Amino acid sequence: MPASFHNVVRPTGHTPSATDGDPFAVTRPDPTLYNDDLAPLPYEKRKWGAFEIFNVWSSDLHSLFGYTLAATLFTTSGLSGWWTFAGVILAGLIVMLLVNLTGKASVKYGIPYPVMARVSMGVRGAQFPALVRAVVAIFWYGVQTYFASTAITLLIIALTGYSEPEGGDFLGLSSVAWISYFIVVVFQLGLFLRGIDWVTRYLNWAAPAVYLVMVALVAVIWIHAGNRLLPELGNVIAGDGDDGGAPVSAFVSVVGTMVAYFAAVIINYGDFSRFVKTERQMKRGNLWGLPVSLAFFSFLTLVITAGTGVLYGKPLTDPTDILKQVDNTWLTVVAALTFFAATVGVNLVANFIPPAYDLSNTNPDIITARAGGVITATAAFVVGALWVPVISHLGIARFVETLSALLAPFYGILVIDYFLIRKRQLNVEHLFSAEPGTAYYYSKGWNLRALAAFGLAAIFSVSTVWAPELKGLTGYAWIFGAALGAALHYLLMRGGARAEPAAR
Repeated sequence: MPASFHNVVRPTGHTPSATDGDPFAVTRPDPTLYNDDLAPLPYEKRKWGAFEIFNVWSSDLHSLFGYTLAATLFTTSGLSGWWTFAGVILAGLIVMLLVNLTGKASVKYGIPYPVMARVSMGVRGAQFPALVRAVVAIFWYGVQTYFASTAITLLIIALTGYSEPEGGDFLGLSSVAWISYFIVVVFQLGLFLRGIDWVTRYLNWAAPAVYLVMVALVAVIWIHAGNRLLPELGNVIAGDGDDGGAPVSAFVSVVGTMVAYFAAVIINYGDFSRFVKTERQMKRGNLWGLPVSLAFFSFLTLVITAGTGVLYGKPLTDPTDILKQVDNTWLTVVAALTFFAATVGVNLVANFIPPAYDLSNTNPDIITARAGGVITATAAFVVGALWVPVISHLGIARFVETLSALLAPFYGILVIDYFLIRKRQLNVEHLFSAEPGTAYYYSKGWNLRALAAFGLAAIFSVSTVWAPELKGLTGYAWIFGAALGAALHYLLMRGGARAEPAAR
């Protein structure tokens, strides 16, 4: 394809092939909107398949935070074990459908989330949703860094037998915890700076390894609990709590909380799907990585949680607490290393790469993705240090629900704009142009109607989490936010933007 080709628009359903040449070429980009990290990724540079997508989701599930959230739902939802289990799987199916939608455009055009956001928000206005996503990612990055550091702390104590003296805490962390925290921070940054190929190889072994450790942990607990485990597991599954008197509301809350857990990745899923060669590979990876993997992971979590209730008098939801109780140094060492590796994996993919792109989008001619990653690591260092004394007091569920409710309207706006307003047709050249009159320039680069749709929807969705009058809608926060954002954007934009025709 000639170098002068621009205004690239592919027909609906077209998937690039190696014989297409370079349909991604942007010949006249504005330097304030373009750099190599944000540019459309050519087909020949895409190295991910279904297995890599599977590992993205597996790492997200297998992190220490992910395990703790799942175990907490089993012990506090007020539902029987089976109904909680069903709710978690349903959430996986919902997330799979949602990301299949947000991933389409990035597979088709090879663009990351902040560039895709320019379609609906404007070439300048896209900085707003990108920065919101970056802030959320930085919070998650700091929190996951803290959780990963607890595994290293456990490893150090298991190998050395060291115990902290009384009164040795600073900001809620002991000296060993601070050392562990610094180790994780440096390790993650170093791996990111090696590039996406290194991150990919890391994920390909770190994510599956957690399953081996969880199965081993189940075996150890089963051996120690003996015949007491099966009756207790039956009681947990049968639900001796009678579902708390409000089974429908509790079930919706379980589904909503798990969808909320994935909310940050749902909105910027294009950052990952752009590395995949075909939409079919993306969908297959989503199927195995979400409902299938989530079902297996949740079942293991249920068995382990029930087993700790038998052995220690109450169910334990934190893997590090469980490993402290299991008198097996080698299992503790292997499990600590594996959970650490998986938590780092999801942190790099879900909470490091996205803000690196998002921050680069604010000033592409100055901030590269690498520079954005360094900024992310610096800001997240503070957030992680504040997790114990400040953020954790909000409660895991409330923390997750608030962040997801804020992001939800962006999802609705992004999807409704691409599928119903643009009819899946984009003008790639205009995505990197700030010239008045181009498709995504709107009002000086800002789509004020999209911003209004977001603001109104976000006020309502966040209120469902915090306003006592709307407490009954908390489990629906993400759904309401996304649906309201989509509806308002469609009404405000109807007739104001159409699919861009291919330039001749």
